[in-house]
Amino acid sequence: MFAGTPAVALPALETLLGSSHEVVAVITRPDAPAGRGRVEIESPIARRAAAAAIEVLKPPRPVDPVFQQRLRQLEPECIAVVAYGALVPPSALDIPPNGWVNLHFSLLPAWRGAAPVQHAILHGDEITGATTFLLEAGLDTGPVLGVLTEEIRPRDTAGSLLERLSVAGAGLLLATLDGLASGEVVGVPQRPDGVSLAPKLNPADARVDWPASAMRVDRLIRACTPTPGPWTTFRDRRLKLGPVLPTGADGVAAGKVSVVAGPDPSVVVGTGTAAVRLTTVQPEGKPAMAAVDWARGARLTADDRFA
Repeated sequence: MFAGTPAVALPALETLLGSSHEVVAVITRPDAPAGRGRVEIESPIARRAAAAAIEVLKPPRPVDPVFQQRLRQLEPECIAVVAYGALVPPSALDIPPNGWVNLHFSLLPAWRGAAPVQHAILHGDEITGATTFLLEAGLDTGPVLGVLTEEIRPRDTAGSLLERLSVAGAGLLLATLDGLASGEVVGVPQRPDGVSLAPKLNPADARVDWPASAMRVDRLIRACTPTPGPWTTFRDRRLKLGPVLPTGADGVAAGKVSVVAGPDPSVVVGTGTAAVRLTTVQPEGKPAMAAVDWARGARLTADDRFA
């Protein structure tokens, strides 16, 4: 069986569907409201499973006895997990004889939790990766089955890095399941040192602190792109921000926003160290646009600041 919910889990499901393993059912989160109309929609994993004529289970919680009864009826040998989004209780963990094999996007025990890719970028890691491990009651604490590494590129956002890891990780998950089936893969306990936690980042965490260093501002914006979405305030209204570029220019007050004229004009903002250049912005109620186009319409003054 396969347990997953968002689009980032699709490469793994596609890989398993094309493999020698039989996916007898998919487990995903219940339909959730989305968009301005708040219409309930199925998860990307639910839609893909339905297209493949695979049974879809959407328990409100994995502790649900009806759900667990169905698991026992299906008799899965193993359940592969990628970004499912709910804690699995011991009563469900014990059902498949080969356990629940989770694909996690970090090099465990580093960045246990919901947002490993975001925290790796935010904290300036140069290398990250993906790990397959057996789920147990603790938070991402189970025995490791397989590992791959991935370089964090200087301009990576959480979105671009997660996209690469999801594709590479799909291959790792398949290799892990192959190894479990053949008996060649066994779990290895995680190291007791190097543990770090990666809690979910919320919109408040994504607000840019302009007195911080340019490096910190850059990392925060990349870590929060595309979600929860980096932002600041301009003239008391929220302004979403695209990735920024370093300029090396100092002497600009933190938060001061101005246009640098020339044949290739740009919009720069001061930080606690050097200024950074904006690429795109998105005012409230409007589509994203080039920063220079936004600045032209905003008619910046010498007193304008981001806060």
